[in-house]
Amino acid sequence: MSIIELATHINAPIAKCFDLARSIDMHVNSMQQSGETAVGGRVSGLIELGESVTWRAKHFGIRQTLTSKVTEMEYPSYFTDEMVEGAFKAFRHEHYFYAIGNQTLMKDVFTFDAPLGFLGLIADFLFLKNYMRRLLEQRNEVIKQAAEAP
Repeated sequence: MSIIELATHINAPIAKCFDLARSIDMHVNSMQQSGETAVGGRVSGLIELGESVTWRAKHFGIRQTLTSKVTEMEYPSYFTDEMVEGAFKAFRHEHYFYAIGNQTLMKDVFTFDAPLGFLGLIADFLFLKNYMRRLLEQRNEVIKQAAEAP
């Protein structure tokens, strides 16, 4: 099991950051390099508790499909999405938001198990964890830029 933790300071109110983080459209915008699109479930707007979204993207030169579901939510401080079908053995992405005056600390805790048993462990060690970290950092930077825009 791998765990990635990120903290992003955003000069914007907590509710704005929370909504941008659960926006399907913002996610698509932040994942342009992989051509990620929402193809099932909630395909635009703000995902809500109990809803799922199916993503299609190209990673490592392979077209992949993954479905995640929002399993926990407490507006505007926390939500969790978990994979219900896809390439990983499992993943859980916890999103935390802390108001600091009129600013927000956005924290991600992304836990995943690579597929393919021992081969997946090797891939995780060699490149997968770093690849996933870069995707999350890129996503957070797009959220930050949108939240801080006038």
